[in-house]
Parts: sequence; C-alpha cells; structure tokens
Amino acid sequence: MSFLPPDITLWALALACGAAFLAGIVKGIVGFAMPMVMISLLSSFLSPELALAGLMLPTLATNGVQALREGPSAAGRAVREFRVFLGVGVVALLIGAQMVALLEARTLLLAIGGSILFFALLQLAGWRPRPAPRHRVAIEAGTGVLAGFVGGMSGIWGPPTVMLLTALDTPKAAQMRVQGVVYGLGAVALAVAHVGSGILNLATAAFSVCLVVPALAGIRLGFALSDRFDQATFRRATLAVLLVAALNLLRRGLMM
Repeated sequence: MSFLPPDITLWALALACGAAFLAGIVKGIVGFAMPMVMISLLSSFLSPELALAGLMLPTLATNGVQALREGPSAAGRAVREFRVFLGVGVVALLIGAQMVALLEARTLLLAIGGSILFFALLQLAGWRPRPAPRHRVAIEAGTGVLAGFVGGMSGIWGPPTVMLLTALDTPKAAQMRVQGVVYGLGAVALAVAHVGSGILNLATAAFSVCLVVPALAGIRLGFALSDRFDQATFRRATLAVLLVAALNLLRRGLMM
C-alpha cells in the first residue's frame, strides 16, 4: 500500500472503510450528515487533515448518486424549484469565504449549533409552522444567506438547508434530491479548495478513492431503509439526526 499515506495501515484502512459504510447508511436514510459522521469517526484514529481528505471523494460520489437517483430531469426540477435558495446561497458562500478572519470559529459554531438545536427541539415537540406561499421567496432567500454565509466560513451548510426543507414540509423524495444537489456543489468546491491547500494530493486522494465503494454500498442500504419510511417517520428521523448535528457543533465550539 505504498501509494497511500504512511499513516494508513491495513487496520486503519479497514476502520476507515467501515466509517464510510456507516456514514453512507445515515446519508441514505436522511439525505445528510455524511461529513459529520465520517469526520467524527475518522479523526478518532487519523489526523484531522487526513480525515478531511478521506471524506471528500465519498461525499462527492454519494451526493451525485443522491441528486440523480430519479434521473437528471428530476434533479433539474429540484434546482428550479429552489433556485432562489441556491442562487442566494452561492453568492453568500463566496462572501462568507472572504470573511473567515473576521469572526472566531468558536463563536460561529456555538451560534449555529444553538439555533439548530432550538429549531430541532421545537419541531420534535410538535411546532409546525405553515409559511404562507407569498413568503416563500423571502424564507428561501433568508435561509440561503444563512446557509451560504455559514458554509463559506466553516464548510457547514447542511443543517440550515435541512431547516428550510423541514420547515417547508418538503416531500421526502424532493428533499433528498435538493440535498444531493446542494451538498454535491459544496463537495466540488471543497475538493477544489483543498487541492490548492495541499490537503488533497495524490496520496490522500488515493485514500479517499478507497472509501468511495464502501460509502456507495452504505448509501444504497440507506436508500432501501428510507424507502420503507412514510413522510412522518422520515421527518422524525431527519430531526433526530439534525439534533445530533447541533450537539456536535456545540461540542466543537466548546472544545475550542
């Protein structure tokens, strides 16, 4: 295994493949949280830089599968339906990326984690807002600003996206497609950025490639499990994972 980074022993590779498989299952069930699961598991026995490099290509591959699961035309409809959110989010992401030095990461993580925790708890307690159709553009734009700005500064855009889709009571299939498109675009940007930073090089890319097949196997199993869920069960599962994501963000912020 000379083509892999020196830290990747046979046992480390086996554990990493297991982490990718588990993260794929979670993503297949609820549509998000793959980077959170992978970075948490991989960084427990690898350096943070190697863990970050390892998740890039599996994340890119699984988001492509998720976005195109029902065909390119369905993915195109999802893009058109949420074009305001996506367009505003991209602009906000570019702005947020330039403002990293202006706000402490700890403050950002605590603010995001606290907001998402509050939202998830309210939803699990039965709060179900019904935004009027005339307010949808404003809601999409506002959430796009939040998701993009936060994503540009921290690489975390999943939870705000899920907040929007859940608040709008988006049907399960459409929610999965939209998340695949949003996170897929983010994964491309992340990979390109870290080719420039040196984190994603030939050796770490080879390691990341090794994790693609387990991740794809996991997401296929997750899809099969998710297909058994009705909309209410899917919503509860999504909120449960969102709650875990919020607690993880708070943990990271408090440990800084």
